[in-house]
Amino acid sequence: MDPLLAGEQALLGAVLLDPRQLGRLDWLEARDFHRPAHRVLLSALRELRDAGHPGFAADSDEGEVPLEWLTDILALAGERTRGLDPSYLHTLIAACPRPGHAPLYGRIVLEGSIRRTVAEHAERLLAVAEEGLVVGEVEGTGHQADALAGVLADLAERWGTPPRAHKPATVPATAPAAELSEDVQADEQFLLALLVHQDGAVAEVFDWLRPGDFADPGHGRLYRCLGALHHRGEPIDPVTALWEVQRRGLLADGTLTEEQLTPVLGAHLVAGSAEWLGEQVLRTSLTRTAAESARQITVLAADERLAPGQLVGQALHALGPLEEVRARWRTANGHPSPVAATASAAGVPAARVSAALSRSTPPQHASATAPTAAPAARTGAATHRRPSSVPLRSAQ
Repeated sequence: MDPLLAGEQALLGAVLLDPRQLGRLDWLEARDFHRPAHRVLLSALRELRDAGHPGFAADSDEGEVPLEWLTDILALAGERTRGLDPSYLHTLIAACPRPGHAPLYGRIVLEGSIRRTVAEHAERLLAVAEEGLVVGEVEGTGHQADALAGVLADLAERWGTPPRAHKPATVPATAPAAELSEDVQADEQFLLALLVHQDGAVAEVFDWLRPGDFADPGHGRLYRCLGALHHRGEPIDPVTALWEVQRRGLLADGTLTEEQLTPVLGAHLVAGSAEWLGEQVLRTSLTRTAAESARQITVLAADERLAPGQLVGQALHALGPLEEVRARWRTANGHPSPVAATASAAGVPAARVSAALSRSTPPQHASATAPTAAPAARTGAATHRRPSSVPLRSAQ
Protein backbone atom coordinates (compact mmCIF):
# COMPACT_ATOMS: atom_id res chain seq x y z
CA MET A 1 0.00 0.00 0.00
CA ASP A 2 1.22 3.48 -0.91
CA PRO A 3 0.98 5.71 2.21
CA LEU A 4 0.77 8.91 0.15
CA LEU A 5 -2.05 7.55 -2.02
CA ALA A 6 -3.85 6.35 1.11
CA GLY A 7 -3.48 9.83 2.61
CA GLU A 8 -4.88 11.53 -0.47
CA GLN A 9 -7.85 9.18 -0.64
CA ALA A 10 -8.56 9.43 3.08
CA LEU A 11 -8.49 13.22 2.93
CA LEU A 12 -10.95 13.44 0.05
CA GLY A 13 -13.11 10.78 1.65
CA ALA A 14 -13.20 12.82 4.85
CA VAL A 15 -14.50 15.88 3.00
CA LEU A 16 -17.07 13.82 1.11
CA LEU A 17 -18.34 12.40 4.43
CA ASP A 18 -18.13 15.70 6.30
CA PRO A 19 -17.97 18.75 4.01
CA ARG A 20 -17.20 20.98 7.00
CA GLN A 21 -13.71 19.47 7.14
CA LEU A 22 -12.81 21.49 4.04
CA GLY A 23 -12.67 24.61 6.21
CA ARG A 24 -9.79 23.06 8.17
CA LEU A 25 -7.75 22.52 5.00
CA ASP A 26 -7.41 26.02 3.56
CA TRP A 27 -3.60 25.74 3.80
CA LEU A 28 -3.59 22.83 1.36
CA GLU A 29 -3.39 23.46 -2.39
CA ALA A 30 -4.74 21.33 -5.20
CA ARG A 31 -1.26 20.97 -6.69
CA ASP A 32 -0.16 19.20 -3.49
CA PHE A 33 -2.00 16.07 -4.65
CA HIS A 34 -0.02 13.64 -6.74
CA ARG A 35 -2.97 12.24 -8.72
CA PRO A 36 -4.47 14.68 -11.25
CA ALA A 37 -8.00 13.46 -10.50
CA HIS A 38 -7.50 14.28 -6.82
CA ARG A 39 -6.39 17.81 -7.68
CA VAL A 40 -9.53 18.28 -9.72
CA LEU A 41 -11.71 16.94 -6.93
CA LEU A 42 -10.31 19.34 -4.33
CA SER A 43 -10.78 22.28 -6.71
CA ALA A 44 -14.37 21.18 -7.37
CA LEU A 45 -15.07 20.84 -3.65
CA ARG A 46 -13.87 24.36 -2.99
CA GLU A 47 -15.80 25.73 -5.94
CA LEU A 48 -19.02 24.23 -4.63
CA ARG A 49 -18.31 25.57 -1.16
CA ASP A 50 -17.69 29.08 -2.50
CA ALA A 51 -20.97 28.84 -4.45
CA GLY A 52 -22.84 28.08 -1.21
CA HIS A 53 -23.77 24.49 -1.95
CA PRO A 54 -26.24 23.18 0.68
CA GLY A 55 -24.02 20.18 1.33
CA PHE A 56 -21.71 22.40 3.38
CA ALA A 57 -24.56 23.37 5.66
CA ALA A 58 -25.67 19.78 6.29
CA ASP A 59 -25.15 18.13 9.66
CA SER A 60 -22.97 15.19 8.77
CA ASP A 61 -22.97 13.95 12.35
CA GLU A 62 -26.62 13.05 11.87
CA GLY A 63 -25.96 11.41 8.52
CA GLU A 64 -27.90 14.08 6.65
CA VAL A 65 -25.43 14.93 3.88
CA PRO A 66 -27.71 15.12 0.83
CA LEU A 67 -27.26 12.70 -2.05
CA GLU A 68 -27.03 15.59 -4.51
CA TRP A 69 -23.83 16.56 -2.73
CA LEU A 70 -21.99 13.60 -4.25
CA THR A 71 -23.88 13.93 -7.54
CA ASP A 72 -22.93 17.58 -7.97
CA ILE A 73 -19.28 16.93 -7.11
CA LEU A 74 -19.09 14.11 -9.62
CA ALA A 75 -20.72 16.22 -12.32
CA LEU A 76 -18.43 19.22 -11.80
CA ALA A 77 -15.21 17.23 -11.48
CA GLY A 78 -16.16 14.91 -14.34
CA GLU A 79 -16.16 17.88 -16.72
CA ARG A 80 -12.45 18.43 -16.02
CA THR A 81 -10.94 14.97 -15.86
CA ARG A 82 -11.60 11.43 -17.01
CA GLY A 83 -12.02 8.30 -14.98
CA LEU A 84 -14.25 9.65 -12.23
CA ASP A 85 -17.40 7.68 -11.55
CA PRO A 86 -19.66 7.02 -8.55
CA SER A 87 -17.73 3.89 -7.61
CA TYR A 88 -14.51 5.88 -7.18
CA LEU A 89 -16.23 8.33 -4.85
CA HIS A 90 -17.32 5.37 -2.76
CA THR A 91 -13.71 4.12 -2.82
CA LEU A 92 -12.60 7.48 -1.39
CA ILE A 93 -15.25 7.35 1.31
CA ALA A 94 -14.29 3.80 2.26
CA ALA A 95 -10.61 4.87 2.49
CA CYS A 96 -11.35 7.35 5.29
CA PRO A 97 -11.17 5.83 8.80
CA ARG A 98 -12.15 9.05 10.63
CA PRO A 99 -13.40 12.26 8.92
CA GLY A 100 -12.20 14.27 11.91
CA HIS A 101 -8.62 13.31 11.11
CA ALA A 102 -8.71 15.30 7.85
CA PRO A 103 -6.02 17.84 8.91
CA LEU A 104 -3.58 15.02 9.63
CA TYR A 105 -4.37 13.40 6.30
CA GLY A 106 -3.69 16.80 4.74
CA ARG A 107 -0.32 16.92 6.42
CA ILE A 108 0.54 13.59 4.80
CA VAL A 109 -0.44 15.02 1.41
CA LEU A 110 1.63 18.17 1.99
CA GLU A 111 4.67 16.14 3.02
CA GLY A 112 4.49 14.12 -0.19
CA SER A 113 4.10 17.32 -2.20
CA ILE A 114 7.18 18.88 -0.59
CA ARG A 115 9.27 15.81 -1.30
CA ARG A 116 8.16 15.68 -4.95
CA THR A 117 8.65 19.41 -5.49
CA VAL A 118 12.18 19.39 -4.10
CA ALA A 119 13.11 16.42 -6.28
CA GLU A 120 11.61 17.99 -9.42
CA HIS A 121 13.46 21.28 -9.02
CA ALA A 122 16.71 19.51 -8.16
CA GLU A 123 16.38 17.49 -11.37
CA ARG A 124 15.88 20.72 -13.32
CA LEU A 125 18.99 22.23 -11.78
CA LEU A 126 20.95 19.09 -12.68
CA ALA A 127 19.73 19.21 -16.28
CA VAL A 128 20.59 22.90 -16.68
CA ALA A 129 24.00 22.45 -15.04
CA GLU A 130 24.91 19.50 -17.25
CA GLU A 131 23.88 21.47 -20.32
CA GLY A 132 25.99 24.38 -19.04
CA LEU A 133 29.01 22.10 -18.83
CA VAL A 134 28.61 21.32 -22.51
CA VAL A 135 27.93 24.82 -23.85
CA GLY A 136 30.03 26.76 -21.32
CA GLU A 137 27.14 28.84 -19.95
CA VAL A 138 26.44 29.64 -16.28
CA GLU A 139 23.59 32.15 -16.22
CA GLY A 140 20.90 29.51 -16.64
CA THR A 141 22.44 27.49 -13.83
CA GLY A 142 22.40 30.54 -11.57
CA HIS A 143 18.77 31.32 -12.35
CA GLN A 144 17.70 27.73 -11.70
CA ALA A 145 19.65 27.67 -8.42
CA ASP A 146 17.88 30.88 -7.33
CA ALA A 147 14.53 29.36 -8.23
CA LEU A 148 15.31 26.23 -6.20
CA ALA A 149 16.40 28.30 -3.19
CA GLY A 150 13.19 30.30 -3.42
CA VAL A 151 11.06 27.18 -3.69
CA LEU A 152 12.78 25.72 -0.61
CA ALA A 153 12.04 28.89 1.34
CA ASP A 154 8.39 28.79 0.23
CA LEU A 155 8.06 25.12 1.22
CA ALA A 156 9.64 25.78 4.61
CA GLU A 157 7.09 28.52 5.27
CA ARG A 158 4.21 26.28 4.27
CA TRP A 159 5.46 23.54 6.58
CA GLY A 160 5.94 26.00 9.39
CA THR A 161 9.73 25.86 9.81
CA PRO A 162 12.38 28.53 9.18
CA PRO A 163 14.31 28.19 5.88
CA ARG A 164 17.60 27.51 7.62
CA ALA A 165 20.45 25.41 6.24
CA HIS A 166 21.10 22.29 8.30
CA LYS A 167 24.16 20.10 7.85
CA PRO A 168 23.31 16.38 7.50
CA ALA A 169 25.01 13.81 9.68
CA THR A 170 26.54 12.26 6.58
CA VAL A 171 26.97 13.65 3.08
CA PRO A 172 24.55 11.85 0.72
CA ALA A 173 26.27 9.41 -1.62
CA THR A 174 25.60 10.40 -5.22
CA ALA A 175 26.20 8.85 -8.60
CA PRO A 176 29.66 9.55 -10.02
CA ALA A 177 29.97 12.55 -12.29
CA ALA A 178 30.90 12.23 -15.94
CA GLU A 179 34.56 11.87 -16.82
CA LEU A 180 36.56 15.03 -17.46
CA SER A 181 36.70 16.16 -21.04
CA GLU A 182 40.05 16.67 -22.72
CA ASP A 183 39.24 20.37 -23.23
CA VAL A 184 38.74 20.92 -19.50
CA GLN A 185 42.01 19.23 -18.63
CA ALA A 186 43.83 21.13 -21.37
CA ASP A 187 42.48 24.48 -20.10
CA GLU A 188 43.59 23.70 -16.56
CA GLN A 189 47.03 22.55 -17.69
CA PHE A 190 47.56 25.62 -19.83
CA LEU A 191 46.48 27.94 -17.00
CA LEU A 192 48.93 26.31 -14.60
CA ALA A 193 51.75 26.63 -17.15
CA LEU A 194 50.89 30.30 -17.55
CA LEU A 195 50.93 30.85 -13.79
CA VAL A 196 54.34 29.21 -13.53
CA HIS A 197 56.04 30.96 -16.44
CA GLN A 198 54.42 34.42 -16.48
CA ASP A 199 55.54 36.83 -13.76
CA GLY A 200 52.64 38.12 -11.65
CA ALA A 201 50.05 35.89 -13.32
CA VAL A 202 49.00 34.25 -10.04
CA ALA A 203 47.99 37.64 -8.63
CA GLU A 204 45.35 37.95 -11.38
CA VAL A 205 43.39 34.94 -10.11
CA PHE A 206 44.53 34.40 -6.53
CA ASP A 207 41.64 36.31 -4.91
CA TRP A 208 38.84 34.27 -6.45
CA LEU A 209 40.20 30.98 -7.86
CA ARG A 210 40.53 28.07 -5.43
CA PRO A 211 42.24 24.66 -5.69
CA GLY A 212 38.83 22.97 -5.53
CA ASP A 213 37.80 24.72 -8.74
CA PHE A 214 40.11 22.46 -10.73
CA ALA A 215 38.34 19.36 -12.01
CA ASP A 216 41.60 17.39 -11.91
CA PRO A 217 42.60 16.95 -8.23
CA GLY A 218 46.27 16.90 -9.18
CA HIS A 219 45.91 20.26 -10.90
CA GLY A 220 44.24 21.60 -7.79
CA ARG A 221 47.12 20.46 -5.57
CA LEU A 222 49.65 22.06 -7.91
CA TYR A 223 47.68 25.32 -7.89
CA ARG A 224 47.71 25.19 -4.09
CA CYS A 225 51.53 25.03 -4.22
CA LEU A 226 51.65 28.08 -6.48
CA GLY A 227 49.23 29.91 -4.21
CA ALA A 228 51.40 29.14 -1.20
CA LEU A 229 54.46 30.61 -2.92
CA HIS A 230 52.47 33.70 -3.85
CA HIS A 231 51.08 34.06 -0.33
CA ARG A 232 54.57 33.95 1.15
CA GLY A 233 55.81 36.53 -1.36
CA GLU A 234 58.26 34.10 -2.94
CA PRO A 235 59.04 34.04 -6.66
CA ILE A 236 57.27 31.53 -8.87
CA ASP A 237 59.09 29.70 -11.64
CA PRO A 238 59.54 26.06 -12.65
CA VAL A 239 62.27 25.48 -10.07
CA THR A 240 60.47 26.99 -7.07
CA ALA A 241 57.20 25.32 -8.08
CA LEU A 242 58.90 21.92 -8.28
CA TRP A 243 60.56 22.51 -4.90
CA GLU A 244 57.20 23.36 -3.28
CA VAL A 245 55.67 20.22 -4.77
CA GLN A 246 58.54 18.19 -3.33
CA ARG A 247 58.28 19.86 0.10
CA ARG A 248 54.60 18.90 0.32
CA GLY A 249 55.36 15.28 -0.54
CA LEU A 250 53.12 15.28 -3.60
CA LEU A 251 55.62 13.29 -5.64
CA ALA A 252 56.40 10.87 -2.85
CA ASP A 253 52.76 9.97 -2.19
CA GLY A 254 51.85 9.72 -5.87
CA THR A 255 49.46 12.70 -5.86
CA LEU A 256 51.45 14.14 -8.75
CA THR A 257 53.70 12.40 -11.24
CA GLU A 258 56.50 13.64 -13.43
CA GLU A 259 54.27 12.99 -16.43
CA GLN A 260 51.75 15.48 -15.04
CA LEU A 261 54.34 18.07 -14.09
CA THR A 262 56.40 18.04 -17.29
CA PRO A 263 53.76 19.73 -19.54
CA VAL A 264 53.35 22.48 -16.93
CA LEU A 265 56.87 23.09 -15.68
CA GLY A 266 58.60 22.31 -18.96
CA ALA A 267 56.37 24.44 -21.20
CA HIS A 268 57.97 27.04 -23.48
CA LEU A 269 56.72 30.27 -25.00
CA VAL A 270 53.59 30.36 -22.84
CA ALA A 271 51.53 33.51 -23.44
CA GLY A 272 47.96 34.43 -22.70
CA SER A 273 45.58 35.89 -20.14
CA ALA A 274 45.61 34.16 -16.77
CA GLU A 275 42.45 36.01 -15.79
CA TRP A 276 40.53 34.77 -18.83
CA LEU A 277 41.71 31.19 -18.40
CA GLY A 278 40.95 31.34 -14.69
CA GLU A 279 37.40 32.38 -15.48
CA GLN A 280 37.01 29.37 -17.75
CA VAL A 281 38.14 27.07 -14.94
CA LEU A 282 35.80 28.83 -12.50
CA ARG A 283 32.92 28.62 -14.99
CA THR A 284 33.35 24.87 -15.22
CA SER A 285 33.64 24.64 -11.45
CA LEU A 286 30.34 26.49 -11.01
CA THR A 287 28.35 24.20 -13.28
CA ARG A 288 30.07 21.11 -11.89
CA THR A 289 29.30 22.18 -8.32
CA ALA A 290 25.69 22.90 -9.26
CA ALA A 291 25.34 19.41 -10.70
CA GLU A 292 26.76 17.84 -7.54
CA SER A 293 24.46 19.92 -5.32
CA ALA A 294 21.49 18.85 -7.41
CA ARG A 295 22.48 15.18 -7.12
CA GLN A 296 22.74 15.48 -3.35
CA ILE A 297 19.32 17.13 -3.08
CA THR A 298 17.78 14.43 -5.27
CA VAL A 299 19.12 11.77 -2.92
CA LEU A 300 17.82 13.70 0.11
CA ALA A 301 14.35 14.00 -1.42
CA ALA A 302 14.23 10.23 -1.90
CA ASP A 303 15.04 9.60 1.78
CA GLU A 304 11.64 9.03 3.37
CA ARG A 305 13.18 9.12 6.85
CA LEU A 306 13.68 12.87 6.56
CA ALA A 307 10.87 15.07 7.80
CA PRO A 308 10.00 17.96 5.44
CA GLY A 309 11.74 20.50 7.68
CA GLN A 310 14.89 18.39 7.69
CA LEU A 311 14.71 17.89 3.94
CA VAL A 312 14.46 21.62 3.26
CA GLY A 313 17.25 22.46 5.72
CA GLN A 314 19.64 19.86 4.31
CA ALA A 315 18.78 20.85 0.74
CA LEU A 316 19.67 24.46 1.55
CA HIS A 317 22.94 23.22 3.03
CA ALA A 318 23.67 21.31 -0.18
CA LEU A 319 23.29 24.58 -2.11
CA GLY A 320 25.92 26.25 0.10
CA PRO A 321 29.00 25.20 -1.90
CA LEU A 322 27.32 26.38 -5.10
CA GLU A 323 26.59 29.80 -3.60
CA GLU A 324 30.22 30.10 -2.51
CA VAL A 325 31.42 29.45 -6.06
CA ARG A 326 28.83 31.85 -7.48
CA ALA A 327 30.02 34.59 -5.12
CA ARG A 328 33.57 34.15 -6.42
CA TRP A 329 32.29 34.09 -9.99
CA ARG A 330 30.66 37.48 -9.43
CA THR A 331 33.92 38.77 -7.95
CA ALA A 332 35.88 37.50 -10.95
CA ASN A 333 33.49 39.32 -13.25
CA GLY A 334 33.58 42.57 -11.30
CA HIS A 335 30.24 42.16 -9.52
CA PRO A 336 31.04 41.14 -5.92
CA SER A 337 28.06 40.19 -3.78
CA PRO A 338 28.58 40.49 -0.01
CA VAL A 339 25.50 38.45 0.85
CA ALA A 340 25.03 34.91 -0.44
CA ALA A 341 21.64 34.14 -1.96
CA THR A 342 20.98 31.32 0.46
CA ALA A 343 21.53 33.62 3.41
CA SER A 344 18.32 35.39 2.47
CA ALA A 345 16.14 33.19 0.33
CA ALA A 346 13.45 35.86 0.59
CA GLY A 347 15.63 37.92 -1.77
CA VAL A 348 14.56 35.69 -4.66
CA PRO A 349 11.78 37.46 -6.58
CA ALA A 350 8.38 36.08 -5.59
CA ALA A 351 7.32 35.90 -9.22
CA ARG A 352 10.23 33.57 -10.02
CA VAL A 353 9.40 31.33 -7.07
CA SER A 354 5.73 31.22 -8.05
CA ALA A 355 6.60 30.38 -11.64
CA ALA A 356 8.98 27.66 -10.53
CA LEU A 357 6.39 26.12 -8.24
CA SER A 358 3.70 26.26 -10.89
CA ARG A 359 5.87 24.14 -13.18
CA SER A 360 5.92 21.35 -10.60
CA THR A 361 2.52 20.12 -11.75
CA PRO A 362 0.88 19.94 -15.18
CA PRO A 363 -0.74 23.34 -15.83
CA GLN A 364 -4.08 21.84 -16.78
CA HIS A 365 -4.47 20.46 -13.29
CA ALA A 366 -3.05 23.38 -11.35
CA SER A 367 -5.28 24.87 -8.72
CA ALA A 368 -6.56 28.39 -9.15
CA THR A 369 -6.68 28.75 -5.40
CA ALA A 370 -4.34 31.47 -4.13
CA PRO A 371 -1.64 30.41 -1.68
CA THR A 372 -2.76 30.66 1.90
CA ALA A 373 -0.99 31.12 5.17
CA ALA A 374 1.14 28.31 6.55
CA PRO A 375 -0.92 25.61 8.25
CA ALA A 376 -1.02 25.14 11.92
CA ALA A 377 1.34 22.43 10.81
CA ARG A 378 2.29 20.80 14.02
CA THR A 379 -1.19 20.93 15.46
CA GLY A 380 -3.08 19.86 12.45
CA ALA A 381 -1.18 20.57 9.62
CA ALA A 382 5.67 24.27 4.65
CA THR A 383 26.05 38.64 -15.03
CA HIS A 384 26.79 40.67 -17.08
CA ARG A 385 30.14 39.20 -17.74
CA ARG A 386 32.59 41.94 -18.61
CA PRO A 387 34.46 41.14 -21.78
CA SER A 388 38.00 40.03 -21.29
CA SER A 389 40.81 39.27 -23.61
CA VAL A 390 41.06 35.88 -25.23
CA PRO A 391 44.38 34.18 -24.48
CA LEU A 392 46.86 33.43 -27.16
CA ARG A 393 48.00 29.86 -26.91
CA SER A 394 51.47 29.10 -28.09
CA ALA A 395 53.04 25.79 -28.84
CA GLN A 396 54.28 23.98 -25.76
